[in-house]
Amino acid sequence: MVTIDSDAEVALRAASAGAAVVREMYGAPLTRYEKGGGDFATAADIAAEAAVLDVLRAARPEDAVTGEESGATGAAGAGRRWLVDPLCGTLNYAVGNMLVAVNVALRDASSGIVAAASADPFSGEVFWTDGAGAWVRDASGRDDRLIPSAGSRLVDLNLDPPFPHAPGFRAVELLAMAEFAGGGAGGAGGGAGFRPRVVSSTVAVAWVAAGRRAAYITDGGPGLRLDSVHFAAGIALCEAAGCVVTGIDGLPVDEGAGGLIVAADRETHGVLLGLAQRQR
Repeated sequence: MVTIDSDAEVALRAASAGAAVVREMYGAPLTRYEKGGGDFATAADIAAEAAVLDVLRAARPEDAVTGEESGATGAAGAGRRWLVDPLCGTLNYAVGNMLVAVNVALRDASSGIVAAASADPFSGEVFWTDGAGAWVRDASGRDDRLIPSAGSRLVDLNLDPPFPHAPGFRAVELLAMAEFAGGGAGGAGGGAGFRPRVVSSTVAVAWVAAGRRAAYITDGGPGLRLDSVHFAAGIALCEAAGCVVTGIDGLPVDEGAGGLIVAADRETHGVLLGLAQRQR
């Protein structure tokens, strides 16, 4: 399905290498490196990023790289740039919560995200795309196509600050809207029947592509698609799987005000976008 020398396979190997480090260091005492504003990295973030970069530099030595912890290397205007988030969900991980992801994406200046992988270190799954289709590779190496579904009615909301669109939009306020949950699944009682979840890791974005979540919503400024080491891989997965992905204003994520509404289908996206616009 994917050749050993393809960009998608490189993304798979790199994300898997980072995931192996995250898994091995889980539960060990970890040095914290404060970043300010309540954010921090751990020794696992740094070690996992080093493992990802080793794979990328060996396979694609001419490409530029932006890592969350190590910053940007290579030409500023490089035609090909890898975006690396070695441990999305650092706070989860630091307190012994296994809801994390290792994200790797390749941005081509002319084509957008052309390959990406998001690895779950603890399930052994790697969600990946070659820009055309989207799959999940299990621990045995088998690939299954990702098929979005809104059937669960589960919606993940990122409630972490900052909230750049407040007071016009706050994800947390969706929870108080009768139209969000209503009286039961599927909209009984006059609402959409959504059931909220808070994972605080972009592994939830991959779950939308896989049909395990109906949608994912986050606040945030512009530039999530092109420049974000956190979201580029998940957005690419969802788009390749056929999900509907926009900013919170309904515009393409690299054109509008920012934020994300990622939904399994157009109907679910329309309901959530309508609720977001009611706030605004």
